[in-house]
Amino acid sequence: MICDLKTGACGEADEEELEVIDFNQPQKSVHLYYVTDPICSHCWAIEPVLRRFVEQYGHYFNFHTVMGGLLEKWHDGPIDPANGIYKPADVAGHWREVGQHSRMPIDGSLMIDNPVQSSYPPSRVFKVIQKNHSAAKAFEYLRRAREALFAFNQNIADKSVMIEIVDQLGLEGEAIVNEAEQPVGQQLLDEDFALARKLGVRGFPTIIMINEENKGVKIAGGRPFEYYVNGLKQTLNQEELQPKPLPSFADMLEKEKLLFSKEIEVMYDLGQSEVASFVERELTYDRYQAKELLGEMYVTTSKKG
Repeated sequence: MICDLKTGACGEADEEELEVIDFNQPQKSVHLYYVTDPICSHCWAIEPVLRRFVEQYGHYFNFHTVMGGLLEKWHDGPIDPANGIYKPADVAGHWREVGQHSRMPIDGSLMIDNPVQSSYPPSRVFKVIQKNHSAAKAFEYLRRAREALFAFNQNIADKSVMIEIVDQLGLEGEAIVNEAEQPVGQQLLDEDFALARKLGVRGFPTIIMINEENKGVKIAGGRPFEYYVNGLKQTLNQEELQPKPLPSFADMLEKEKLLFSKEIEVMYDLGQSEVASFVERELTYDRYQAKELLGEMYVTTSKKG
């Protein structure tokens, strides 16, 4: 340790006596639009990849969630003939296939026993939370709704279920759901539908990144992590990006409340067989519960499930 009498500094002194510095974060110049729907199974499947992408590269873009309107209502004609979807029961097998392929658990039997008749009610609730509270709180609602639907087999278009989910966020569930049922709820949703059309979105999930020159990339469907990173590089016209360090697992679980094995694997570059020991190493036994659903491990801080 060297203290210099001339510069009045201990350690290495800067050559300049007065240096102007700027600690402001670089301004986010990219807008990312995530066009989705509460009952989109492939949107549930990309949660692990999307979470890591936002965690590590979210400082480069402004994130916008856009409701796309997957199902207004069931009717006598085909809903999605290309995938063999003509009635609610047809969805069950498709969902289970997506769940098995992605390892984000989907039960699917709800669509036989108590099918969701429309994705518009939970979408309207999302929009009201977004308007009255914040985009972050609305996104949390979307996650809780998907957990309820896909993993825990609850009808998220049912009023009582929507109220319960919103209540669990610490908000006034009945008031918010009632507001969503008013004309304002559909007006907000129609604005998202118009934006999705303007962006040229035809299916979900679709992620669109647009830079200041109104140029960018559109990525349709669920893709590997590298697709989104490369798309952001193209949008920014940069060869290299600086990812943020990964959050600790304790902080991640505290924020997310519930994480499935696949989500932990993708976030921390783990093999499936490594997850249990990783969780035990990162958390004390009284801070979590490890459970299993449809053959997949999940970890939660709550009593749910």
